Parts: sequence; C-alpha cells; structure tokens
Amino acid sequence: MRASPWILLASAALATSPAAAVTSDTARIVDEGMNHSQVMLTAHELMDDIGPRLTISTNMRKAQDWAVRKLTGYGLSNVHREAYDFGRGWDIIHSSVRLVSPRPIDLTAIPVAWSPPTNGVLRAPVIVAPMNRKEQFAAYHGKLAGKIVLTSLPGTSDEPDEPAFKRLDSGEIAKLDKYRVPHFDPDADSNFIKRVQFARDLDAFLAGEGAVAQATMSGRDGKLVSGEGYQNQIGGSPKLPTVQIAAEDYRRIARMAKMGDNPVLEIDNDVRYLDDDPHGYNIIADIPGADPKAGYVMAGAHFDSWVAGDGASDNGAGSVVVMEAARILKQIGARPKRTIRFALWTGEEQGLFGSLNYVAQHLARRPMPITEDGITNYIKWRDSYPVTPLPGYGDLKAYFNMDNGSGKLRGIYAEGNEAAEPMLREWLAPFESMGAGSVVAGPTGGTDHEFFQSVAIPGFQFIQDPLDYESRVHHSSIDTLDHMRPDDLRQASVVLAGVLLEAANSDKELPRPPLPTQPQPTDPFKYDYPDPK
Repeated sequence: MRASPWILLASAALATSPAAAVTSDTARIVDEGMNHSQVMLTAHELMDDIGPRLTISTNMRKAQDWAVRKLTGYGLSNVHREAYDFGRGWDIIHSSVRLVSPRPIDLTAIPVAWSPPTNGVLRAPVIVAPMNRKEQFAAYHGKLAGKIVLTSLPGTSDEPDEPAFKRLDSGEIAKLDKYRVPHFDPDADSNFIKRVQFARDLDAFLAGEGAVAQATMSGRDGKLVSGEGYQNQIGGSPKLPTVQIAAEDYRRIARMAKMGDNPVLEIDNDVRYLDDDPHGYNIIADIPGADPKAGYVMAGAHFDSWVAGDGASDNGAGSVVVMEAARILKQIGARPKRTIRFALWTGEEQGLFGSLNYVAQHLARRPMPITEDGITNYIKWRDSYPVTPLPGYGDLKAYFNMDNGSGKLRGIYAEGNEAAEPMLREWLAPFESMGAGSVVAGPTGGTDHEFFQSVAIPGFQFIQDPLDYESRVHHSSIDTLDHMRPDDLRQASVVLAGVLLEAANSDKELPRPPLPTQPQPTDPFKYDYPDPK
C-alpha cells in the first residue's frame, strides 16, 4: 500500500532533524494537523457563519461566545475573558449609497466605523473639497452648508504593475535577514498623531460649516472598500455621517462635479452605537504545564476585524491557526513542562488595545496611562519611561504572534534578537521540509507582538507567503474565506503547535534583550519646519 504523503513528510522531518532534537511528539503533531485537521471547518464557522468582528460589536460578542465554547470543548483550562477599557461599540444594520443625479447608480460604499447614522435617507448635492491640513479650511468657509463633502483628493487610477498573488522565494526571504539599525526621532511620533488628529478636526469643521455628510475615497482601486475608522472614544464619536466610496465610483462623481453636472447623492446609513458595556475582551486559555515554577509560553492572534468583509485573512486566519494549534496539542495529549497560553486579542485594528492591556496588566507598566485613544496609546505608551516589571514579568518566556494573512509559514523574524536565533532555528528544524525553516534578523511591525517586545519580552512574528494579502485582501471587502488556502493553514497550525511545544519543553530559555531605557535622538542636529500658527 502506498504511504500517505503526510506520513512521508513526518518521516522526512524525523530523518533530517539535527542530532536527536525531534521527539515522537513532532510526528504526532504532523499526523494530527495534516490528516485530521479541523482548521477549515473552524474557519467556516467563524467567517461564514459569524462574519466580521469589530471590537464591541454584536458579531464580536457572538464570536467570543463561540471561541470560549470551542476552546473549552478542546479541553483547555482557565478559558476566560479579560476585560479592558475600550469605548463605544458599533454595528452596521444596513447601508446604501446612490448617485441619483445626473444619472442613477448604486455605488460601492460603506459607512466609516463609529460614524453616526443618517436617520433615514439623506439626499444632498456634493462638493469636492480635498483637505489634508487645517490651513485649507479657510478656502471652503461658507461653501459647505447642506452639502455632502468629498474630502479626498480624487487623483487618477492606480493600475497594478505586479501580480496580485505571490509566494516568497529563497532570495526574497534572504533579503529579510538583515539587522535594522534602531532610529529614534522624538518628533516623528508627534507628527503622526497630528495627522491622525486631523480627521477629528476635519469632522468638526464640516459640521460647523453646516455640511450634512462626509465622503472619503477608498485607498485602493478594484471596487474595494474598508470602512476603517478610529473614533471609538466615549464622547468622541464623529459628528457627521461618513461613508467611504470605492475609488472608481468616487472619481466618477468628482469628474461629474468638475464638469458642472451637479451630482446628487443619497445616503442611508442605519448604524447603531452599543453603549451597554464599554469594555473590550481578550480570550485567554491554557494547556497547563507540569512544572508550575517553569513559567509559560504564549501564542496569540487578533480576533477583531473591520466590517467590509468577513475578517478572514485579517485576522481570522491567524485566530483559527492559534485555535487549531491548541486543539492539536490537546488531541495528542501533550504534557508540556511550561504552560502554553493561547490568546485571541481584540482592539488590534484601533491600536493594539488588547495586547497592550495584557502587557500592562500582567507584565510591565509605564508612566503613561492607557486611554480610549488607541493611536495615542500605540505611539506614546512604548516611549514612556521608566519601564517597571510586574511580579509576573519573568514568567512569560516567549510570545509568538500570527497576523500576516493565511499564507504558508516560511520561518520567523528574530526581530533583532540575535542571541535568540540559534534556539529558534533548532525549534524550526523539524519543519524545514515543509518550507518553514528560515530565521531572519529583520523585524516586522504593526501587530500584537510589538508591545511584548517593547518591554523586552522575546516576541516574534512568523514569515508568511504574502499571497494576495497586501495587494487586495487586507482591510477590504473581499476579505472572505475564499482567499484562505487550506494547505497553508494546515501547515501553519502544525508549525505553530510544534514550535510552542519545543519552547514549552526546552531546558533553555530564550535570551531577553535588556529592559529598554530612554533612547538618545539618532540625529541630535536635526532641524524641522515650525508648526504653522
């Protein structure tokens, strides 16, 4: 009888491993994860049956109830929700945006998250008024009353010059193996916050001028929308109904306005705020370790998403891989020395709220308090000194994050922790034949391992094949299960389970960077333009 290819793969992993590093657990992980996988069934339940999961939305509450049931059903321990302050919840009940003049067109558009309802159908003429600085407000004073204001610069179409779908080759992975020299500019962060604050200033200006709604243009062509919004603060919601319109539709309206066709839009945004509970919740679950003094290792993924699609590649994929790794380890009866903890974070899309609050509650504190303004937290908290470790700081030995879409794992970013590279290579060695053996010096950012790293916890993100993640799926209306690759997700679940078990059983601990202190400016001679009055 011909052997199963996955049995042959497990045998190859055993045969090619250096010395005697691979245990029988590796072969059982490969068999369970490849021949008995549940990852796509789990993905179907989360993406098809539940759908998008904005933090503090009705769907997120459904998804968290579901996740608690699943993890408990796998036999994990200590399955619970951990609360943190977030702000307001928000749901889309129904939305439509139509051009009614000079000709009727149903437009591809979506309400911007946390913007208010229209309270019925709102019909009004448009004005194209691109603005990205407060100094431009004066040009539109007295011109916006009763108008739907299109505030993005239309520009021209952006046709792609590269394939939308891509896998990494060895040369591209090798380019990631480069140490990035730290660069600290104390002014860079404040400038970023000013750009984010501009959206709030613009909303207030438009409302003060008597505008009835705002429309922005999607950042990508292809009839893709995202609905990204960041004003989740209690008392800080936008004043005007706001929609994001697909780039092709937005430019069409702008051309009509330029030619004097006087376009008129209808917007019907039936959205609602959820103010019964201002807390976001992380889901935490454990496989207990045999040695209570040995600490724990951890894997996490953000559970929240935007609402234009089903939150599949970002980041339902990472979430179901974390859950499947937990299921595999329980199913094979793994008995790790250290506890293995699994986390499903929320609030990531608004500034890594969930993982930041876990770090601040369990690992280390900084002087800056955590607020409902996620962008300010993201920029300022990690540059607030001194860092004060909490009693549980030394218990967490390693954190592994999943958040780069649904592509095959190709290795791990060492994130500048050169001393950790030999151990990471050893833990990945059994999975080299699956294509996951690379360890590169370079960093990756923008997701939940960042705050762990910011307090010198060894935190890592996996290298993944990009597929069509950044090109069209990430934060878009086509982020559905259709763009998830079953074989890649099975491989990712197996690799994650194997690395976690190796980390949990290792006699050695990953080296930690030094506890960070206030850095010196990289360029002490820098000049900048003064802030405009």
